[in-house]
Amino acid sequence: MEYISTRGGVGAVDFEGALFSGYAPDGGLFMPQRIPTLDPNTLRRWSHLSYRELVKELCSHFITAELVPRNTLNDLIDRGFSRFRHKDVVHLSRLKDGLNVLELWHGVTYAFKDLSLSCTGQFLQYFLEKKQKHVTIVVGTSGDTGSSAIESVRGQKNMDIFVLLPKGLCTQIQELQMTTVIEDNVHVFAAHGNSDEIDEPIKELFADVDFTRKYNLMSLNSINWSRIMVQIAHHFYAYFQCAPSLDTTPLPVVEIVVPTGGGGNITAGCIAQKMGLPIRLVAVVNSNDIIHRTVQHGDLSLSESVKATLASAMDIQEPYNVERIFWLLSGSNSHLTKMLMEQFSVSKSVKLPEDLHRKLSETLRSCSASDEDIVQAMQRCWEDNRYLLCPHSAVAAHYHYSQLDGFLSFLFLSSTPRCCLAPASPAKFQDAVLRAGLAPQLPPEITALTAMETRSTPLERGQDWAQALRERIKATAQRW
Repeated sequence: MEYISTRGGVGAVDFEGALFSGYAPDGGLFMPQRIPTLDPNTLRRWSHLSYRELVKELCSHFITAELVPRNTLNDLIDRGFSRFRHKDVVHLSRLKDGLNVLELWHGVTYAFKDLSLSCTGQFLQYFLEKKQKHVTIVVGTSGDTGSSAIESVRGQKNMDIFVLLPKGLCTQIQELQMTTVIEDNVHVFAAHGNSDEIDEPIKELFADVDFTRKYNLMSLNSINWSRIMVQIAHHFYAYFQCAPSLDTTPLPVVEIVVPTGGGGNITAGCIAQKMGLPIRLVAVVNSNDIIHRTVQHGDLSLSESVKATLASAMDIQEPYNVERIFWLLSGSNSHLTKMLMEQFSVSKSVKLPEDLHRKLSETLRSCSASDEDIVQAMQRCWEDNRYLLCPHSAVAAHYHYSQLDGFLSFLFLSSTPRCCLAPASPAKFQDAVLRAGLAPQLPPEITALTAMETRSTPLERGQDWAQALRERIKATAQRW
């Protein structure tokens, strides 16, 4: 299994090469040269596997045994999931009126990103120990990625992590989960800007090939293939949990509703489809609706500004993983992908070619939710089930309720089961819970954060953020 750039400008690399990269050197993102396909009998066999075992099976299709022996791979994944609070790692809650909620948030930071990053941290450590190598991890976060990435590598001597968070635009709990980690290898920057603005200095650093090589820069954002790979398992597990009998031919379809920001989870779903999983995908977004407009109208263009919403981790206008989706749906057309993404980089507006837009709209449905929609979904779910949703999960529930209340809902529900992915615990979003008139439920680990020491470096508007990062990375390298 080799990996190539979506823009076609660099040679193929193995999994280790893709793991230790941020963007590919040509500015693209790494994807498998070939997507493995699974026949219906394999899917039937896999339907009895636990989530943990599904991750192992899927990763073994993308990581060769020559690179990581299968027994070692299994051990690394077990180690990655060892800190999860739920015995099954993830959990499906079956609620009233066909609302199935797959809880992906039982890791250390109460967010779905713990799933992929806990495994990715183990993969990194495996290769670094073998080669006695040090890496510098640079991560931009809209809320949850930063804390999950920090937890996956904190205290490791052969990794330093630099996290940029948007000051005041994360929830207090999200911010504290990053700034209270007082470890020598953790460096948190509180930037006075939004999530998209934070990405710019990171892109600038990775575009400096000499600097990237000298300090072994890599990213743990969902530009990193390893994260996408692990997230494919969400879709398989959701399918097997929600599908009726798999004894039929063809296999039944399940609709999977995916709260979408940077597009990593929905990309994983598109790959699962390509592998042969019979799922219908719905990308649901908040008022920052660029993906919704792209699916509906082929319009990949920025709005005037990023809107601050209750689903703050999805307040993103540049969903970089759409590049992977375009490459996948265009038949691995790197020339077209490169042209579209370079045009978007310059003009911030692209009209998709008709054929690509058609394939995209056949692959994905989409829906956007306002803050009012989010609040109403949280309230309705609580009234019906005494079940508390986070605002991001409520975006998915909003879609479910809109279908439930629709004219053809009876026919639709009787034929197609649906699973809503729940990316975070409501405990991280007290303000949204209170806005819905509900009572936050705070576990002791969350409550304890407010009394802990914090540490971060401010990045002010007008300051050269890329240069500030360079200087801190250079200074940190002195102690390697």
